[in-house]
Amino acid sequence: MMGLGMRFRAMVAAVGLLFLAVTVDAVAETKVNSVRLWRAPDNTRLVFDLSGPVQHSVFTLTAPDRLVIDINGASLGAPLNVNSSNTPITAMRSAQRTPTDLRVVIDLKKAVTPKSFTLAPNAQYGNRLVVDLFDNAADAAPIPTPTNVATVAPVPVTPVEPAVKLPPAPAGKRDIVVVIDAGHGGEDPGASGSRGQREKDVVLAIARELQRQVSGMKGFRAELTRTGDYFIPLRGRTEIARKKGADLFVSIHADAAPSAAAFGASVFALSDRGATSETARWLADSENRSDLIGGAGSVSLDDKDRMLAGVLLDLSMTASLTSSLDVGQKVLSNISRVTPLHKQRVEQAGFMVLKSPDIPSILVETGFISNSNEASKLSAASHQQALARSISAGVRQFFQQNPPPGTYIAWLRDSGKIAQGPRDHRVSPGETLAMIAVRYQVSPATLRSANNLQSDELKIGQTLTIPGTELAAKE
Repeated sequence: MMGLGMRFRAMVAAVGLLFLAVTVDAVAETKVNSVRLWRAPDNTRLVFDLSGPVQHSVFTLTAPDRLVIDINGASLGAPLNVNSSNTPITAMRSAQRTPTDLRVVIDLKKAVTPKSFTLAPNAQYGNRLVVDLFDNAADAAPIPTPTNVATVAPVPVTPVEPAVKLPPAPAGKRDIVVVIDAGHGGEDPGASGSRGQREKDVVLAIARELQRQVSGMKGFRAELTRTGDYFIPLRGRTEIARKKGADLFVSIHADAAPSAAAFGASVFALSDRGATSETARWLADSENRSDLIGGAGSVSLDDKDRMLAGVLLDLSMTASLTSSLDVGQKVLSNISRVTPLHKQRVEQAGFMVLKSPDIPSILVETGFISNSNEASKLSAASHQQALARSISAGVRQFFQQNPPPGTYIAWLRDSGKIAQGPRDHRVSPGETLAMIAVRYQVSPATLRSANNLQSDELKIGQTLTIPGTELAAKE
């Protein structure tokens, strides 16, 4: 009986070892296939692409500064190569602690505060481990433009000449602040064109040009939510706008549609009652899902946030939404001069990025990058400049009529120093660009810029936009 018992225990042990071996083999099937890196102004994001789910832990070491990432149930499937210039990272190395446990050690220039989480697969990516390295505020330094930003055609810098000499701003009269949001970024590329154009690159180029044009108008200052190729959660974008004291929030996109034949630009404001068309609903859902792509966690499309819940119930009656619709219509009218429209009116949909109750907000779809013709236009510097000019014109017209109290533009209006707002002029026989410029006391260059003219040649019956003299360029 003793021999039988020993044989039984031996069989149990063998089965246990076999089960353990099978379990270890199953756990070790996950591979770390690659690592991607993005630099943001205050953090560096590492994304490890995985073949399956894992568990992990992260801790830091000092003297010298290092970050250790233990990835349990995984092995290295490919070298971990990244361009770490302009980041706190000096080197990255890895070793297999056990057949099933991978250790990644990141050598650092200085101490960082790590935050990590895993993401389940979605339509664009498989399993991922995300590690954010936040700069410590005490020793954070200005970060240059990230080196991994995809190359886009540079927009030629065309100086905006002043129409008239404006009086200096009295003490305490501030600029109107316009915060411009380039959609997507980092591991969230947005929509793609047939020739590989990426929405995140196109809209960043347009946003930068729009910033240049708006900041070139006296009494205005434009700020960007992102200045390079990195991810910002949707709520984080509106938080940036609020911290910068935004009087207006403009989000720039170039989305895709289920049909490659869809074309035209659109302007959206928020609706608390849902989308106003099937296209609006589809686009809103697509943008709201981008937080899941970027890894901000679970996104509630119904938005039960305590700060917003009460406001959204009657948002259609607030001044914020009224202003959003007003500025949106002015922007849309100006965009129609440079590109076809998808819809002739401002649409309303539940875009998460527009849900800021105290800041008028619009989302500009500059075109459908899924349409090959529009994708080519959107990638051209000249068209990007024209789109930016039309958006800035709509913004200028809105604030001419609705300047926030305490701003330089409000002081101009209240003191009677505004000579004339933007208006149209129909070209008559015998008129030249120079003659029209003299008549309205603006420069020919200003007229060319406001109307996207490549030369001084005019046609009888042509309608020109005469910019308002109170919003001339800064001197």
